[in-house]
Amino acid sequence: MEMVANIVAERPVVIFSRSNCCLSESVKSLFYEFGVNPAIYDLNESLRSREIEQALGRLGCNPVVPAVFIGGELVGGVNEVMSLHLKRNLKPRLRQAGALWV
Repeated sequence: MEMVANIVAERPVVIFSRSNCCLSESVKSLFYEFGVNPAIYDLNESLRSREIEQALGRLGCNPVVPAVFIGGELVGGVNEVMSLHLKRNLKPRLRQAGALWV
């Protein structure tokens, strides 16, 4: 858990994903469309993927990917991100975290 906490503290937006997960790709595309440059941690490429997956699971991520953190806080997966977006709460949250300036 400490490793995940350290990773998400480094950048305003962090996404834990898998390169073969279409939902991860959709979430990343949404942030890129906003002009946000999230830190992407692909669990397919990580040597510590099992440890990270277990930590994300303990935080309540189910499924484990995509797991989106904004401003160091867990937002959740694709459903939670899209819900924030549809309620027009995603951009303000990104601005507050310093990930979006416009």
